[in-house]
Amino acid sequence: MQSERARHNKIVISGTVGAGKSTAIAALSDIPPVSTEAMASDETAQLKKTTTVAMDYGVLNLPDGEKVMLYGTPGQERFSFMWEILSEGGIGLVLLINNSNPDPLGDLEVYMNAFKNFIKDTAVVIGVTHADRVRFPDLDAYRQKLATLDYSPTPAIFQVDARSKEDVAMLVKALLYTLNPGLVDA
Repeated sequence: MQSERARHNKIVISGTVGAGKSTAIAALSDIPPVSTEAMASDETAQLKKTTTVAMDYGVLNLPDGEKVMLYGTPGQERFSFMWEILSEGGIGLVLLINNSNPDPLGDLEVYMNAFKNFIKDTAVVIGVTHADRVRFPDLDAYRQKLATLDYSPTPAIFQVDARSKEDVAMLVKALLYTLNPGLVDA
């Protein structure tokens, strides 16, 4: 009998405000995504009009009939209690970091620490968004930061456009290959 985790194929997508979590789920989901967007009422309002306050949800249908459920977390740390709730039963984490934030490497450290136990039991891949706006830090700087945080082997890390179905699918595939290196691309 398959474990509950294996049957559900639940992937958690988390990261900074404005990194593109809701956009990534919308780009990849085979159903209209469920969203809990609300008007931003704090410093987030300076970045965008709305923000996720509970979760985003989408489904990716695989060719073999299995489904991957995509759960997006709120990016604001004041909603961090949802991070643990949404991670329950997840098979891995896609972490999106907004490269145009003032301290994206600091953001990386915050989220890697927040999800440390989840990552230890599963896997993580990292997508750097908005690298077209701000070129530094580059991927080597992220790898160096991960090394200082004692992540070895270094998780897969890519520059991505959260609006691109292909880019988001690449992140999910990298996560699945990390979890099971013997997977065959369908």
